[in-house]
Order: sequence, then C-alpha cells, then structure tokens
Amino acid sequence: MAAPVIETDRLILRAHRNDDFPALAGIWGDPAVTQFISGKPATQEECWARLLRYAGHWELLGFGYWAVQWKDGDQLIGDVGFANWERNICPSLDGLPEGGWVLSTEAHGRGIATEAVNAALEWMDATFGAQTTTCIIGPDNTASIRVAQKAGYQEHCRSEFKGSQVIQFRRQGAS
Repeated sequence: MAAPVIETDRLILRAHRNDDFPALAGIWGDPAVTQFISGKPATQEECWARLLRYAGHWELLGFGYWAVQWKDGDQLIGDVGFANWERNICPSLDGLPEGGWVLSTEAHGRGIATEAVNAALEWMDATFGAQTTTCIIGPDNTASIRVAQKAGYQEHCRSEFKGSQVIQFRRQGAS
C-alpha cells in the first residue's frame, strides 16, 4: 500500500520521495529538532535508514509516516504518522501503532503539528476504526505533549526508554 495523499487547510501529507532526503536529513540533523527526541542530531546514514523505514511501513503494515509539506510548496517540512518500531519498553507497545511527528524549526509554534496529527488520526480512524494508538514523549517536551493532548491522547503511564523517562500516551480511535 502506498501512503494516501491527505490535504488540510495548509498542508499536504504525502508519501516520502527520494528527493526528500536532503530536507529530511536537514530536519533530523537539527539539534533544536532532536533535542527532545534522541538528544542528538541524526547522521546522514540514520536519516537514510529512516526514509527507507518510512516506505517499508506502508508496504508491510498498511500504515506509516507521511511527508508533510506546505500546500503552496513542495519542500518537506516534517514527518507525521504511525509506526511499529519494536521498542524494548515496559509496558510493551506491541500491537499498538505508535504515532509520531517532527517538524522543521520553521514550522514550530504555528499549529502545524496539531493540524498534521489530527489529519493522520482521521485517516487512521477511517481506515482501522476503533484502533488504539500510542505515542511516547519525554516529560520535558511540553510542545509535543500539548499536541498529543489536543489530538485526544491521554497519559497512560510513565516508563523508561533507552535510559530516559518517557510518558506513554494512548488514544482510542473512533469507529
């Protein structure tokens, strides 16, 4: 399955393309973007693997991440979607699509994440019905916590992932 195209008031969510790689590497290589995700900028190699994983999710699982771009442009400004990362975390996320989002610093503070996440969740609800989804967010990432809460995610528990504290959120999809 290929990623469907979704349009919102300001955005287009579409499948990632090879020519997104420079912008993707720029976003994930920005310390301001990765501060609350991994704590360090991603390398070119890690970004390439990410791009391939995005494509693979759609092919193997029927869901994945979309490239986010402005409606009046064609440059990648972020990623939003769902994945199965097979994380070693307790409690387990097994069987729950994990939502995630990342945007370039130029898009921060403009409501873009909320708009993109809500569009992705509408698609998930329409496609998979009452599927529960999850997301994990560091407790210091107040901006992402607000996005998750606006999208209907509620705190499920606090746990540890790769030596850092995270909050696990859950959202029950609408049927």
